[in-house]
Amino acid sequence: MLSRIIAESPLKTLPADLLVGIETADDAAVYRLNATQAIVATTDFFMPIVDDPRDFGRIAAANALSDVYAMGGRPIFALAIVGMPLSKLPEAVIHEILEGGASICAEAGIPIAGGHSIDAPEPIYGLVGIGIVHPDQVKRNAGAQAGDVLILGKPLGIGILSAALKKGVLSAAGYDEMVRSTTQLNVTGIQLAQMDGVHAVTDVTGYGFAGHLLEICRGSQLTARVEFDRLPLIEEAVVHVRAGIATGASSRNWVSYGDAVSLAPTIAEWQQKVLTDPQTSGGLLVACAPEIADAVLAAFRADGFATAAVVGSFVAGVPQLNVV
Repeated sequence: MLSRIIAESPLKTLPADLLVGIETADDAAVYRLNATQAIVATTDFFMPIVDDPRDFGRIAAANALSDVYAMGGRPIFALAIVGMPLSKLPEAVIHEILEGGASICAEAGIPIAGGHSIDAPEPIYGLVGIGIVHPDQVKRNAGAQAGDVLILGKPLGIGILSAALKKGVLSAAGYDEMVRSTTQLNVTGIQLAQMDGVHAVTDVTGYGFAGHLLEICRGSQLTARVEFDRLPLIEEAVVHVRAGIATGASSRNWVSYGDAVSLAPTIAEWQQKVLTDPQTSGGLLVACAPEIADAVLAAFRADGFATAAVVGSFVAGVPQLNVV
């Protein structure tokens, strides 16, 4: 629906210094200030996906800052977006949400410099993330080249764990893994910006692995080939999805872009659900030249992304995803 709305909106003449806008559904806007500096600007917010208010704040903040890192930017400050049902939530709970977000920003080395709040029917929290990057080092979701390899920074399965939590079947260890993964900052994006052989970057969020990879395919006019068995997966998520637990968003994602995905006959229904599983604060997805793949993996692992892996490649062809 969003794609149709944007497509039907007339685009006005854009300034030349707006390096990245809405043209390829990229992660953030980028505006060039001068020859060596560009501003990266993004916003993201949502309702709670966990019960613990501090964890909610931490997850929402990390998710918002991820888009800055995905563009190769270094965050410099954030603004808070807050909507709270003041008649329903105690002040102490609201404070915990905000403190959780502030703690992630402190981890990123930035202040929350302001924001806006309203009285809302349900809790909403997120950030406007502002970063800076060299104009020549911006990493877009377009620009992948035929022959590039595809690297995924975080394991998949966050949406499935969230669905299991709502059903009351998520283990304590599964909850800990969900929070750990969703609050791990995608700081590797800063290093990726400085690698010439990195041609495209995005982060995997609400449209799932397949959806965000298709954005790279469309922006780059290439076909992606992915080997499912090489995808890093959260073990407990696999258990739950094989038992039939998945989000409604996973099915909606498939309806919206499944016609551009070719699945090998060996791919089971649960594996399709993994491919479309919406990720909150998911991993970076990187298209890079094969000769620097080891350097990219080393950068991920130095930042604590132990499961980062090469999961596929790009070839000349129509914009689509082939999964084997």
